[in-house]
Amino acid sequence: MAYFAHETAVIDHPCIIGDETKIWHFSHIMSRCVIGDNCNIGQNVVVSPDVVLGRNVKVQNNVSIYSGVICEDDVFLGPSMVFTNVMNPRSAVNRHAEFKKTIVHQGASIGANATIVCGINIGEYAMIGAGAVVTKDVKPYALVVGNPARQMGWVSAYGIKLHFDEQGLATCSETGEVYHLQDHSVTKLITSK
Repeated sequence: MAYFAHETAVIDHPCIIGDETKIWHFSHIMSRCVIGDNCNIGQNVVVSPDVVLGRNVKVQNNVSIYSGVICEDDVFLGPSMVFTNVMNPRSAVNRHAEFKKTIVHQGASIGANATIVCGINIGEYAMIGAGAVVTKDVKPYALVVGNPARQMGWVSAYGIKLHFDEQGLATCSETGEVYHLQDHSVTKLITSK
């Protein structure tokens, strides 16, 4: 199945849009971007040139994804969140050659109205709280909130807050998956069935 685009969406070519992706009202997909299979691009979204979205990325309404952003598979971008791509923007100064790369790794979620300052990495399955202003790298499975964003804990791949015991182990209450906290980093343990 090809992708679906609402009649009010604007799609500049060339670009690549994956199968079963849906692009909704008044969104603008610019040239040279790559959007994977099974994505959902909400209303009034801008996807700028050279942006890359993996498979199953959910982009809620009123989101701006600027050049330099890469979102891996299963990323969630909440309503009205925004990325930046230049550290010191000036209207009268062309800084296209200075765009910085921002990578949102697999399974990460960014809450409504959050701002992601360019040039950082958001780790796998990290959770960015609504309204957060993220100015530095976020570790995998980290929960960050506030302005500027600060880490307030850890979450599972399922998005459930983790509570670690004295051995540094925590179990996701929804999935039963076990996580290990060591040296200020979390990893999911592989368990045999």
